Amino acid sequence: MTENFDEILNGLDKYVKKISEIKDIFLANLVMLSEIPSPTFGEEQRRDFILDRFTEYELQNCSVDEKSNALAVIPGKTGEKNILLCAHMDTVFPVKVDHTVAIQPDLVTGPGVADNGVGLAALVTLPLILKNLDLTFNSNIILIGTARSLGKGDLEGLRFFLNHSKMTINNGICLEGVRLGRISYSSIGMLRGELTYKIPEEYDWTRFNSVGAIVNMTEMIARILEIPLPRKPRTSINLGSVEGGSSYNMQAMKAKLKFEIRSESEEMVESLATQISSLADEMASKTGSEVKFVEVARRKPGGTDFSHPLNTRAREILNKLGIKPRFSPSTSELAAFIDKGIPALTMGITSGENISEIEESIHIQPLYTGLAQIVAMIQAIDGGFCNAN
Repeated sequence: MTENFDEILNGLDKYVKKISEIKDIFLANLVMLSEIPSPTFGEEQRRDFILDRFTEYELQNCSVDEKSNALAVIPGKTGEKNILLCAHMDTVFPVKVDHTVAIQPDLVTGPGVADNGVGLAALVTLPLILKNLDLTFNSNIILIGTARSLGKGDLEGLRFFLNHSKMTINNGICLEGVRLGRISYSSIGMLRGELTYKIPEEYDWTRFNSVGAIVNMTEMIARILEIPLPRKPRTSINLGSVEGGSSYNMQAMKAKLKFEIRSESEEMVESLATQISSLADEMASKTGSEVKFVEVARRKPGGTDFSHPLNTRAREILNKLGIKPRFSPSTSELAAFIDKGIPALTMGITSGENISEIEESIHIQPLYTGLAQIVAMIQAIDGGFCNAN
């Protein structure tokens, strides 16, 4: 246990140098993890790889729980506190996508390397990093590769662990591949939803205004964009994906819109969801088609204050490393910690490009700095420097 926070800051340059010495092992873990397809609800192969790595490092309690999370513990000297590090195992890419990863001198490219291959590689390489730095802690370090996080998974894996763990979690760190300098300590209100417009097989195409699913979905989008949004609380509606139709000469029988409502106010999120649901009911009544509104995921606003010692120490570590902190609210795993009242933050590890695209890439050189910040944050929490008064 470090008695002075300045000791942690002064050791950062050494951490960066020592971590760079195991570059090949980190990159090997990154490539192998990223080349295993891991869509939401289909993370088993990636989970087993992570568990094998945990077992090789002879960690304690290597196991899989009922929700397919991969778990292990680095035992502390006293074990009085528990620090949880997590990284989500699932990606947005289906199994049929070619998951081949290419390595260039300072670039790694492939589906999911940034979101969240780097975070998982950090998780499974951390025991070796700590050994190489000759660091031990009083706290138990719990490592968890979380399943069912994205989309309809709705953080199911991490929520299950936090709800059922017999170990009291004192602090959490969510590992995300990008972007180095990111500090997320709060969550805004959020609702992810899907609108599906489906024309029944027996539909009467002779009725007035029978224009197909795409045109009517376009009308609904226009109506959504007409909904007035307040400046305060800050609120937005993001239309993320539209799907519909099959060919040039066919009337579209089905169309789907994926959208996300974000607001600093939970009440505003609920109000907008109600308005969009009413639009769906109105369109169904007007056209005689089946129009469904489905809520996929929801987050409540919350988190720690900007001045909380956990966030202050994170800023100080990044400043010492010469990295400008970037503050942004999160809707990822952090929300599960917030719901349980556990002080936590999300940190990015490196820089990247083409996020969520097939040619997703991360830069290698910043990795060492990003991993050094994670080690320093664990030290700061373990040393009691992140405790609120």
